[in-house]
Amino acid sequence: MADSTDASAPRVLRPSSAEEVAEIVLLATREGVPLTVVAGGHGPWSHGPADGIRLELGALSGIDVDGTTVRIGGGAVWGDVATTLGAHGLALSSGDTASVGVGGLTLGGGIGWMVRAWGLAVDQLIGAQVVTAAGELVETSTDVHPELFWALRGGGGNFGVVTRFDFAAHPLPGIVFAENVVDGDPAVVLRAARDLLRDAPRELTVTYMDVPPMDPSAPAGARLSAVWAAPEPDRLRAVLEPISAIDGVRTEITSPAYREILLEMPQPEGEEQAEPPGFIGGNGLYADLDDELIERLVAFRRAYPASVVFLRSLGGAFGDVRQQDTAFPARSATWFVMAGAFDIPGMVDDAVRDAVVADWAAIETGRLAEYGNFADTERPHAVPGMFDAEALARLRQVKAAWDPRNIFCRNHNILV
Repeated sequence: MADSTDASAPRVLRPSSAEEVAEIVLLATREGVPLTVVAGGHGPWSHGPADGIRLELGALSGIDVDGTTVRIGGGAVWGDVATTLGAHGLALSSGDTASVGVGGLTLGGGIGWMVRAWGLAVDQLIGAQVVTAAGELVETSTDVHPELFWALRGGGGNFGVVTRFDFAAHPLPGIVFAENVVDGDPAVVLRAARDLLRDAPRELTVTYMDVPPMDPSAPAGARLSAVWAAPEPDRLRAVLEPISAIDGVRTEITSPAYREILLEMPQPEGEEQAEPPGFIGGNGLYADLDDELIERLVAFRRAYPASVVFLRSLGGAFGDVRQQDTAFPARSATWFVMAGAFDIPGMVDDAVRDAVVADWAAIETGRLAEYGNFADTERPHAVPGMFDAEALARLRQVKAAWDPRNIFCRNHNILV
């Protein structure tokens, strides 16, 4: 077990087996210190608290393919998964970024490029190996500890450390990818996308993103990207015609490997990660992308130069899953929406902060639920807004059964 210590930082432990994970959980329990579990270490959550034990799962990153069943270590990242599965002609609906951890994304639900074709990451989960708060190693599925398995599918890391995920992968002979660069009125494009997706084939999933030049993970400006979950460029071209025909839209269609469309986050030099800027805004799952919501989003992006607007189409396979079958909320949602401004010294003052908060509050109105994977800070008061009432009550029962002392609290914490 690798151990990195620094008097001014949390104790970092890097287990090489599920048994060592269990030892660390028991160690944190005996010492009564906070335990932070890190899978891929992607994004603001990877910074963690300044004390306690930081359990990094990176060494548990194996990927084993047996037919269409895939067993993935809790420390693996989606880029490696896509590469391995691509060699077998398979894929999973996963995160959009190569460095995103399988663990964090899956436990929170997992909205990805194939969400309309195959659903969430959790909708493909068929089993898991979990280290519990008692330090026990258990297997779970719909047949074994079914309530724990239900809770893992959208309830976050509240119930244990998942050391292995078992998925049912999908054959994928190829995809088609389209970039629609928007130089004209973005509201026109968003209305056309909404109308198109109401009846579009589920092979189609689209993302709209409008970002400033400062965002290193995406080209600046507005664009609507589309993935077609089959090697059929003519089909995608025909389906997207209502959007590509709009004045001010430039469309390019390619046929990359699925792995190639996953974003690559720039890596900081050295081992230290720079603290990300603050983010003022939020996200939501919406029943519909109505005209008022579109206008608010376009106005928000226009008003704040250091802001970002991001949307992902839902529906299709995402909506096929019954609400009670997973802990994930709002299966009736047809769009995921995020908007916010970066809180950068010199660019944002108190007056701007207040304006951003007010504008986001207007955008937030009408959302069905918040998506926890895109909520980058711990806000215990917001947790009820991440689940429907029936699911939250059920999650609390599972929490009481499997983690009554709340050992796993460094997350969107579900309290008994």
